[in-house]
Amino acid sequence: MESERDEERERALDAYGPHCISSNLICPFDVIDMYHQYTSLFINPDLLYFRSSFPYLAKGKELADHGSSGDPPPTSPSRYESQKRRDWNTFGQYLRNQRPPIHISHCNSNHVLEFLRYLDQFGKTKVHLQGCIFYGQPEPPAPCTCPLRQAWGSLDALIGRLRAAYEENGGSPESNPFASSTIRVYLREVKDCQAKARGIPYKKKKKTTTMRGDDSSSTVHFS
Repeated sequence: MESERDEERERALDAYGPHCISSNLICPFDVIDMYHQYTSLFINPDLLYFRSSFPYLAKGKELADHGSSGDPPPTSPSRYESQKRRDWNTFGQYLRNQRPPIHISHCNSNHVLEFLRYLDQFGKTKVHLQGCIFYGQPEPPAPCTCPLRQAWGSLDALIGRLRAAYEENGGSPESNPFASSTIRVYLREVKDCQAKARGIPYKKKKKTTTMRGDDSSSTVHFS
């Protein structure tokens, strides 16, 4: 066994030695020893672009496997796509929990409105009532008993994601309940109400060109 290992060391020196010396790399004698411990790892001279042997050896094999199979490495979905999928699943679960359950094909704007009102119980934005002494104050000096609601910006972003998800899952743009005028009116009313109650006017922002996948929209709280 020892003589076989010495022969492998000599072959490695003949094969890799000149390359390692010319590239200022470490000759991989220790890689040969690790090869006997980790027999699943394959040493390829084209992958010896490292100064320490072990940490990058498995990574090099992984890259070699991807290259040999011809398949591109898997890409993870963007934050926007992940949030859109979660929102769509949450809305679908909400419809299934109704009595009787509602199929997505029978969903209309009234169901969407009920869903938005249902989400208010999980909100974290203080919205002062008209009888509250802090009504219209952006930074009240003390706590009050006014309810917590979903912020208008979070609801607006949620509807945008659900509107896109509805059509991506086979829904028709003409019958999209998330794009109805009823929903737009409701969101406008929530926006105006919260602006007055919190004393924070919402100014219309100038449109800027952004990639949809990098959209950092507000997230609706579900719990």
